[in-house]
Amino acid sequence: MSSYRTIDARVGEGVDVECEVKRSRFLTRLRRVDDEASARAVVEGRRAALHDARHHCSAFILGPDGRIGGSSDDGEPAGTAGMPMFTTLQHHRLTNVVAVVSRYFGGIKLGAGGLVRAYSDGVQQAIEAAGVREVRLARLLTVDVDYQRAGIVENQLRGLHLPSGRLLEVTGVAWTDLAHIEVAVDAESVAEFVDALRSLSQGSLSARDAGERWVG
Repeated sequence: MSSYRTIDARVGEGVDVECEVKRSRFLTRLRRVDDEASARAVVEGRRAALHDARHHCSAFILGPDGRIGGSSDDGEPAGTAGMPMFTTLQHHRLTNVVAVVSRYFGGIKLGAGGLVRAYSDGVQQAIEAAGVREVRLARLLTVDVDYQRAGIVENQLRGLHLPSGRLLEVTGVAWTDLAHIEVAVDAESVAEFVDALRSLSQGSLSARDAGERWVG
């Protein structure tokens, strides 16, 4: 996996939406998360905050390949809430995301089909409100520069665009005897960045490998 899709939010953030179906209120919370403990914490946080709601149905998908997941009907008829929510997340090819739909019962039964539509629509509306972003696996490279040139080189790297248009991002600067400027580039673009750096510095600078991480 070199990339995956998630909601357009920072980890721990997202959107809240609400809809009403035959007097029942459905409050959806959608959050970007990076592990199962965080996903379950979002569910429990919602349960505590909206303690008077009848149901807190949920679904989550985790991991770059989306292989980790779970759902809960939380007292609704089996298969009418958690799995439709999960399927909606899958339909948008999202991962590292959790959805919680809290229902305040309005006195009118919706039937199995009505529940499936209501819970699916809640997640769908939240996804549309949040938007989607691509997270890409990047190689981290470090450029070592003396203090005198550090500011100039950092600004040049921040303004540098690779010919291919692929990811290039200055992710930080560490200071020791030199300035160590860390840059994230797409894994396929390392050679392209090295060539651009050589041209930019007239051959005086080079980059060393510093590992990899997900960026986005």
